[in-house]
Amino acid sequence: MVNITNEGLVLAGSAIGAGLAMIAGIGPGIGQGIAAGQGAAAVGRNPGAKGTIMSTMLLGQAVAETTGLYGFAVAIILLYANPLIGKLK
Repeated sequence: MVNITNEGLVLAGSAIGAGLAMIAGIGPGIGQGIAAGQGAAAVGRNPGAKGTIMSTMLLGQAVAETTGLYGFAVAIILLYANPLIGKLK
């Protein structure tokens, strides 16, 4: 019979949560790919508006990337600075 400690259970749950948080990186990757494709198509249709299109596209990509960075930050916190371990006692 294996005894599961409270600390082991919290660490296992944190590892699973960190893995799920990293799934948040999929959305920004897809969104940025779509934005880059649409930006390239827009520049192809109207080369004179290249500066406006590129700046708007890059701003949108920067905003989309924050979702992936937040997921990464949550995963790192859960793995290395686990705040849940201190709540056990």
